Amino acid sequence: MKRYILVIDQGTTSSRAIVFNNFGEIEWVEKKEFTQIYPKPGWVEHNPEEIWESVLYVIEKALSSLNLKPSQIHSIGITNQRETTILFDRETGKPLYNAIVWQCRRSSEICDEIKKSGYEEIIHKKTGLVVDPYFSLTKLIWLFRENENLKKLSEKGDALFGTIDSYLLYKLTGGKSHFTDFSNASRTMMFNINNLDWDNEILEKFDIPKNILPKVLDSSGFFGLTDTKIFGASVPITGIIGDQQGSLFGELCLEEGMVKNTYGTGCFILMNTGEKRIFSKSGLLTTIAYGIDGKVKYALEGSIFIAGAVVQWLRDGLKIINNSNEIENLAKSVKDTDGVYFVPAFVGLGTPYWDTYAGGLIIGITRNTNRSHIARAAIEAIAFQTKEVLEIMEKETKEKIKVLRVDGGASENDLLLQIQADFLRIKVERPKVLETTAFGTALLSGLGSKLFKYENLSDFLKIDKIFEPELDEKIIEKKYKIWKEAVKRSLGWRKFMM
Repeated sequence: MKRYILVIDQGTTSSRAIVFNNFGEIEWVEKKEFTQIYPKPGWVEHNPEEIWESVLYVIEKALSSLNLKPSQIHSIGITNQRETTILFDRETGKPLYNAIVWQCRRSSEICDEIKKSGYEEIIHKKTGLVVDPYFSLTKLIWLFRENENLKKLSEKGDALFGTIDSYLLYKLTGGKSHFTDFSNASRTMMFNINNLDWDNEILEKFDIPKNILPKVLDSSGFFGLTDTKIFGASVPITGIIGDQQGSLFGELCLEEGMVKNTYGTGCFILMNTGEKRIFSKSGLLTTIAYGIDGKVKYALEGSIFIAGAVVQWLRDGLKIINNSNEIENLAKSVKDTDGVYFVPAFVGLGTPYWDTYAGGLIIGITRNTNRSHIARAAIEAIAFQTKEVLEIMEKETKEKIKVLRVDGGASENDLLLQIQADFLRIKVERPKVLETTAFGTALLSGLGSKLFKYENLSDFLKIDKIFEPELDEKIIEKKYKIWKEAVKRSLGWRKFMM
């Protein structure tokens, strides 16, 4: 008998509802894009009410397409774009400001203040994170500075803070549940990953009222029941996880030393470090992978802000392709980039540079350069950034990575994965189910609702294709050296424009 798990996958550019059955198979995927708001250069916002409406839309469409009633859903899992910050009314759930998206750079000056104060190392030791606009804390500080009313509402207890998961959970349960999970909490720069609680010292230093924060639970377990007026039935929500940790779980990288890379809007590379907290000296993040049965697993993460977004820019900005899947054939039409290198620092650079002022560049252009060279250079840039992060992971863990498991929309591009295998000199494995973030969330929800057993999860792993290195290593190292030289030229660029 089939049972169904509904996963709400709320991403940076779209909301999706994916229905899985108890065999781990996808029954339906429904997707709806929503508006990207850019009030100023480097600023990115979303309308939380539009996100909520898009979530309700995809749920209704997915269930009706399968002729399923809400009561036929066994359990629900939520996965989400991380760090994106929302303040909403405690009574009504109405957003008090647009969501400030993880990509947003508006709090760069606040980060500079924190660094100058000498508090950066304390934050790193407590949260595992670097001081960067990426994370929720400085977004929240900015909101309170810019809008005195938001600060007053928060101090009175009339406002609630949430990452997207908390906001959706609150809405789905009719305001009964204000929770998050360990993976999402660990991305806020307010959560102590050592004692697994909100950090009182950080909250006091930056004047963040603790009563606005959600309670932190395991990633798999009971979060609440859907409100029948909203969902149409009372269904348990039994899994919540940040999108990148969700894909780590979905790739079944459950053992220490296993690594995955998600090629989405950005690239997010996670290595499972088990019960070890490894604090990086080279710009990797120490984060919580997931929590199950009161125990957490940790991960090292490399964050690349722009990956698949490069392809979107070639489509929407340069307009050298009409749709994203054209890039592979365009890049294949030339044997190499003819000396063109691309550093896609559209919103600064993440690991290992954490340079919010880096500027994007395309360098090495000649009269011979055409759109095919630029397309291939864009693909190589994604692979180069990944190579740099994995080298640091190997150095800091003293472990040789043997296999990289991949997922995300851009992982459908065979040329990208072949270039990646060439650059890394290791196997690259692509699973049959590319919706691994949602798949991992479904597994966690299934564990939380007792549909699955942890010891049987490895049965779900199915590999679609393996890519192995083909190019000569000397050629790769020469290209890599030149690309790193191009990166140097991009660093700090925006400071020259101030």
